[in-house]
Amino acid sequence: MKRYERFADEISELIRSGVLAPGERVPSVRQASRHYGISPSTVFQAYYLLENQGLIVARPRSGYFVREQAQRLLNEPEMNPCVQETADIAVSELVFSVLGSLQDSDTVPFGSAFPGPELFPLPRLARSMTKGLRALPADAIIADMTAGDPDLRRQIALRYRLTGVHLTPQELVITNGAMEALNLGFQCVTSPGDLVAIESPAFYASLQVLERLKLRAVEIPVHPREGIDLEALAESLARHPIKACWFMSHLQNPLGASLSDAKKQALYALLKQHQVPLIEDDVYAELYFGTTPPTPVKHYDDEGLVIHCGSFSKCLAPGYRVGWVAGGRYAESISRLKLMTTISPSVPAQVAIADYLQHGGYDRHLRRLRYALETQQGHMLDAAARYFPAGTRATRPSGGYFLWFEFPRQVDSLRLFHMAREQGISIAPGPIFSATQGYRHCARLSYGHPWTPRSEEAMALLGRLLASF
Repeated sequence: MKRYERFADEISELIRSGVLAPGERVPSVRQASRHYGISPSTVFQAYYLLENQGLIVARPRSGYFVREQAQRLLNEPEMNPCVQETADIAVSELVFSVLGSLQDSDTVPFGSAFPGPELFPLPRLARSMTKGLRALPADAIIADMTAGDPDLRRQIALRYRLTGVHLTPQELVITNGAMEALNLGFQCVTSPGDLVAIESPAFYASLQVLERLKLRAVEIPVHPREGIDLEALAESLARHPIKACWFMSHLQNPLGASLSDAKKQALYALLKQHQVPLIEDDVYAELYFGTTPPTPVKHYDDEGLVIHCGSFSKCLAPGYRVGWVAGGRYAESISRLKLMTTISPSVPAQVAIADYLQHGGYDRHLRRLRYALETQQGHMLDAAARYFPAGTRATRPSGGYFLWFEFPRQVDSLRLFHMAREQGISIAPGPIFSATQGYRHCARLSYGHPWTPRSEEAMALLGRLLASF
């Protein structure tokens, strides 16, 4: 660990043991620097880390104080030092088993990949669809089929500008959700048998895509807060003939990790050096907590190497299946490939979202959604701290709707999955997030649905199941 991380761990232990009580002031930067023999910048780094972990809070002109709930917060998971060897992928059967557990509407959906439908403005979207279709010229239905509705592409291009990315609507291709965008991107830059770099743990759908396209993977470890390990990636790029990378630079699924702007820039420089394209999966871009939108790696792309993929499924309209891809130098190839496969997403869905973005109060909806998700995250973390066994660790992401839990080593999350399913609770066990089916003692839980007494009861029941191992 770095010096600031060791110091942060010392302060964290003082908080969790009760030596530093809730509401108590922690040592000032000057005091800590003098007492521990470290620089003020090291103290600041440690306090920023403790703030991010929810242990302390800064008060203007007063210093840093222990948060009221700090003693109940769980430690951060440890980074997995996975060996970066190539692997064939076979996870689909396991993934389908997990997804099957969500078919029953009575199941507590901690394993869900989507937020609750109650959080989306579905009636307003329906009105936008009616309005948009009435105004749609008959010839436009055919003319804009492959690239997508021009109004929607213009609105997406405007959203990019909020993050400092300047691209034209012509670079954008509207897709059937982000999964089609990601599939198209990979098909443009790889052939069966090629090697691609993915995160570890990785979003299970990325593993299924690689399995279907007969691609091989090298897993790059991800820090639960700081994101992809650039040193490990550099080593893999030097050792292996990697043809492409699939990374989530912001709110990575399942960990919720986000790269800093400096690491995003360094990631792009590394890939540019090796001329390896990046498939940037950025479907959670709008679900950040706070006020500042994240900057994608695409912002630093001056050679068209980044294939940036987004979607409205996680932030506005899950059932509409409208996503997009900004293909960079591969935009024309992606457009042609789409014409050879699905041709076009639903035109009514596209015009509905285009009208909503322009007239429906999208940013107002996003503020409500982010507030709801942040509140629900607090409920789940608080419940986990009360019900889950000692030694449990959990992430605390700055957005999204997933938490990654690292349980004591004796826990088998696949057994836990089946036990919980029998009790009407779904979870996403760790092995579905790995090409080698690792992370046996880990699981991803979603706080994307409104928190209810039933949610609380389900967390308590999971705690009892965990205690049985």
